[in-house]
Amino acid sequence: MSDPHTPRQKDRALEKALTNKIIDDYFDNSESWLRAILRMCIFSLGHLDGQPVFVVECPNQAVAKRLSRKTHPFRGIVYYLTDNFNAGDRTGASPVAGDRSMFCYREPSDGTWRCFDTRTNSWKTLSKPQTPAAPTDS
Repeated sequence: MSDPHTPRQKDRALEKALTNKIIDDYFDNSESWLRAILRMCIFSLGHLDGQPVFVVECPNQAVAKRLSRKTHPFRGIVYYLTDNFNAGDRTGASPVAGDRSMFCYREPSDGTWRCFDTRTNSWKTLSKPQTPAAPTDS
């Protein structure tokens, strides 16, 4: 999810391109209301608890809650992306969370992230949501 210290346009170009591509390719036949609110979101991939997760970063609580009740359209794309994302994993771990998505929004009052986790079907608060997707060179 976005880091408040990184300029938004520089930080989000790849994720916005991924978002638009997914909406155009996988949600083309979905209801217009779903496509409209998805265009307000940012999609990204990451790891949480050592498992791949598809993150939908929503602009506000209302959008996140609406999407959290409509998780079925995301399953196919999430399986595809997280299976490929996990394919480079040499640990031998099974992609058990192949259908794990999180629908998140930032609380304006304290900057924490509230996320609906499809693995547990519950809301959780994340104070440091960024987890590296791959090891960084030091």
